[in-house]
Amino acid sequence: MAEESETGQVAAPAPAPAPAPAAAPPAPRPEPAEAVEIADEAYATDDTSSMDERISSYTASLTSSVVNYPIEYGRRYHAYRPGSYKFPNDEFEMDRLDLAHAMMVKAMGSVLFRAPLKKEKVHRILDIGTGTGIWAVEMGDIFENAEVLGIDLSAITPEWHPPNVKFEIDDIEESWVGHKKYDFIFCRYMGASIKDWPNLMKNIYDNLAPGGWAEFQDVNTTFYSQDDTYSSETATAKWMNGFMEACSATGRDPSVGPKLEGWVRDAQFANVVADRIRAPLGPWPKDKWYSELGMMNLILTLNGLEALSVKLFSEMLGKTQTEIAVQLALVRKELKSNSFHAMFDIHVVYGQKPAQP
Repeated sequence: MAEESETGQVAAPAPAPAPAPAAAPPAPRPEPAEAVEIADEAYATDDTSSMDERISSYTASLTSSVVNYPIEYGRRYHAYRPGSYKFPNDEFEMDRLDLAHAMMVKAMGSVLFRAPLKKEKVHRILDIGTGTGIWAVEMGDIFENAEVLGIDLSAITPEWHPPNVKFEIDDIEESWVGHKKYDFIFCRYMGASIKDWPNLMKNIYDNLAPGGWAEFQDVNTTFYSQDDTYSSETATAKWMNGFMEACSATGRDPSVGPKLEGWVRDAQFANVVADRIRAPLGPWPKDKWYSELGMMNLILTLNGLEALSVKLFSEMLGKTQTEIAVQLALVRKELKSNSFHAMFDIHVVYGQKPAQP
């Protein structure tokens, strides 16, 4: 069992290697606390222009066959196994995925992974659902002597990447092929993409080398507030309920974070460690680290509303594009108004395949 701190949070190991730090060091992650304090100015307003300016400024600072993609609902989607993934793969979505990467890295304490990897023992790394390939590329820079493979349903990965990094188009839920084992398998933000998680866990375990590690990072999509400002009557909550219902209709659960530890343990992994990080929705926290994380989360949510809704709500819930547009407009306005102080939980779980005796 993983050891717990006095706050009840599972202790994390020593930080893993990370890319070179930026010129200005990021705000440190605060110690686990019972509550996330609210800044004095973070209260409701009908004027969303101020938040629009903050979002624009923050976004600017962050961004100083198979390829015959179908266009639906004004967005581009996967061509490989069409219909298996209900979200776009166009340029706007690629930018959103890169921001999701930045937010998750920050949430993890500015590291790419938490598992206690020993560089000299890592020869093959697999990135499941690599997206734009940004995590795989950064891992290739750190583990320059290891082979890094990123797999996804789309060829939206960068044209240039380190020579030790490769990308393949494949469906991770199909039979795994190949005989070489991996020393580290990474799976992040795949909640709404996987139908059979226990089977995926088994495949990951079977394809790890003895002593290898697997790590999972995902979310609990249930928003909550510590001051009761967020309720089921908000436009955001109603949208989230629709999103959960639509995902359920596809057979995929977007809120797998709380279930990861149980699945990892059931798959017979050893040395399992789990952690939970609160992710505010908006820059309302008083603490700088939480405020920065909250701003990233807000931009990610605002930029993702259309991608997460137009195809899914139309095909699974029978909504018209006009109905969807009206609903999303209400959610956007509400999210920018500071009318509630919501957050959700990010979960990270890693475990090791026992070494052979």
